[in-house]
Amino acid sequence: MRKTLPLLVLALLAACGDDGKKGPPGAPPGAGMPPPEVDVITIAAGSATITQDLPGRLQAVRSAQVRARVEGVVEKRLFAEGTDIAAGTPLFQIDARTYQAQAAAADADLAAAKAVFDRYTPLLAIKAVSQQEFDAAQARVKQAEAAAAKAKLDQENAVPPAPISGRIGRALVTEGALVGKGEATHLVTIEQLDPIRVEFSQSYSDLLRLQQAVKSGKQKKADSAKVELVLEDGSLYPEKGRLQFTDLAVDPNSGAVILRAEFPNPRRDLLPGTFVRVRFPQTQLDEAIRVPQRAVQGGAQGQFVMTVDAEGKVAPRPIKTSAMSGGDFIVDSGLKGGEQVIVNGLQKARPGSAVKPVPWTPGAPLLAAPPGAGKPAEAVPGAAAPGTKPSEEKK
Repeated sequence: MRKTLPLLVLALLAACGDDGKKGPPGAPPGAGMPPPEVDVITIAAGSATITQDLPGRLQAVRSAQVRARVEGVVEKRLFAEGTDIAAGTPLFQIDARTYQAQAAAADADLAAAKAVFDRYTPLLAIKAVSQQEFDAAQARVKQAEAAAAKAKLDQENAVPPAPISGRIGRALVTEGALVGKGEATHLVTIEQLDPIRVEFSQSYSDLLRLQQAVKSGKQKKADSAKVELVLEDGSLYPEKGRLQFTDLAVDPNSGAVILRAEFPNPRRDLLPGTFVRVRFPQTQLDEAIRVPQRAVQGGAQGQFVMTVDAEGKVAPRPIKTSAMSGGDFIVDSGLKGGEQVIVNGLQKARPGSAVKPVPWTPGAPLLAAPPGAGKPAEAVPGAAAPGTKPSEEKK
């Protein structure tokens, strides 16, 4: 009886082990799990625009600091902070009683000066007044008119208007504050955000290298009028911008040339002061091999991609890349066209293992990128370097 019990336990364990190796329901006995699916692209040569991501910062196209042009106490704020306003909108109410009195006095002086001038006009014709007296009366009218115009302008400046249309910021003064005492007090800032401007720089040495490549005929000049914006989180801004300005001088401190572009900003998603990257088109290639940046990995022997051969097995392929074309690498060597390169599912693609290739749809949600994706010289866990045999799994 003691000898029979251990044999029974071993038989049960063996039965459990056999069940664990069975395939999915309905599969024939002894069938294994189906190969995992991976998303692949079929490499093909085509035209490509070489781009460069250049750092920049967003700026308002127009920015106006509203300042107090007369002295007085702020009685009321007439706008809502952080809203869009039109040019000419009243912004503050400054105590204007002094300026109203000055305007009334100036109007009275003007009326008196005109009355004297009107009396002198017929008297000059009969020589009842001298030419000198007439000229003096005429001068007093002009002086009174200037004083009345200034008094009216001061009265109007007691309600400072918005000089431009745009989004208004926070008020820098509150009710009861004395403004304009000896200086033009800064009241608020208005910024025009649609369109919005981005200022960025390009290395002058890179610019010369590209010009030489175009002159030699190796590359064609791309249409650099339209540029794209890469946000801080790596996403691409949906609206394309237009290059507006290229500086004619090189900054002696950085050795770079300053460029400026404008982007539509109808929803006010872009705010001044934000750091961004401008995807700037440089040259055009006719027969270029491109591969998504996500598919490129780095190993001890350089860059490589994972391919699926005719038998459905994963094989590493060493490559060499040079420039970028949007989010893709330009491949100089290693791929000729027709290869199936794995883009998504690299964590399931071990060298030598069988996989099921599925065409990758650009823009489809991707799984987490494997460590070292897109990096040129870092080892990737679980992937063999090009030219080496995959290591056996430890049991």
